[in-house]
Amino acid sequence: MDWQLLDRDREIWDRELATFVPPKVFDSHLHLYELSHFNGPPPGLVAKGPASAGWAEFQKRIAEIMPDREVTGLAFGYPQTTVNFEAANSFLASECKRPGALSQMLIHPSMDADLIRETVRRDGFVGLKPYHLFATEKPTFNAHIPSFLTDEHMRVAHELGLSITLHIVRSQALADPSNQEVLRRYATQYPNARMILAHAARGFNPHHTVVGIESLRGLRNVWFDTSAVTDCGAYEAIIKVIGHDRLMYGSDFPVSHIRGRCVGLGDNFLWLTPDNTKLDAAYADVQFTLVGIESLRTLKVAALACGLSDEQVEDVFFNNGAALFADRRIS
Repeated sequence: MDWQLLDRDREIWDRELATFVPPKVFDSHLHLYELSHFNGPPPGLVAKGPASAGWAEFQKRIAEIMPDREVTGLAFGYPQTTVNFEAANSFLASECKRPGALSQMLIHPSMDADLIRETVRRDGFVGLKPYHLFATEKPTFNAHIPSFLTDEHMRVAHELGLSITLHIVRSQALADPSNQEVLRRYATQYPNARMILAHAARGFNPHHTVVGIESLRGLRNVWFDTSAVTDCGAYEAIIKVIGHDRLMYGSDFPVSHIRGRCVGLGDNFLWLTPDNTKLDAAYADVQFTLVGIESLRTLKVAALACGLSDEQVEDVFFNNGAALFADRRIS
């Protein structure tokens, strides 16, 4: 039942979230794609969805999760080893030539820096989107940051004032000393680059963000997005140590439209979905809801636990993103 909105999903929205989510939302983490841009079979998630997910399709789908909201956002391609970079980036640039739609260029570590400069300027990209699947180190889930986001590409981001949405990896994520060292070095050495650490610094296991967040204190060119995180501990650590003004809402569309929840287990994490979890409880009819709804509920719990005001919640959902991209006139 991925990609489907059910009555029980809408009931959770009406009961818990309709009075929490502000009227204006800047979605800092969303993917646009076309199935024809993958060489070979597309990834399972997008294969289940529409053949083309451009800006209009995103607007239609995000309205299922948060109805009656005005949503702008930051989009990038769907990063897979089989993706055609040129086609995906061209599609993205075309789809985001409208008010409120910003885009980041999908890159791989061997991509020529001059090509990136030229493409960014020509197509109006506001940033870069590297991904660990393109890393030179294998296995990529254990890759160090420079193997998929190089110094050369950081220099381009610094020169052009670009944002970078970075999904760190390695088993301990932000608690990993090598990740901490590179993030501080990149932020310090390339101060005009705007680094956005995806998934609350990959806080799928919240303990990693809790342990590692102090390493980023004082860095004013580092932000975090909330995308697809379903445990409030990582959000709370960011708000308390770095500040709520550095946290931005992100849906991770189309991941937002799968059924499941991510839980921290030991020193790692596990995605629970209908495919790997038997929901058989004698005490209740236990059912999955959409990840996008679970993530919103998690953000609400964190906001309440940290005592955020209504105005500060509006910052997380819209104002922080608008401030980060103020030169692009998000409204």
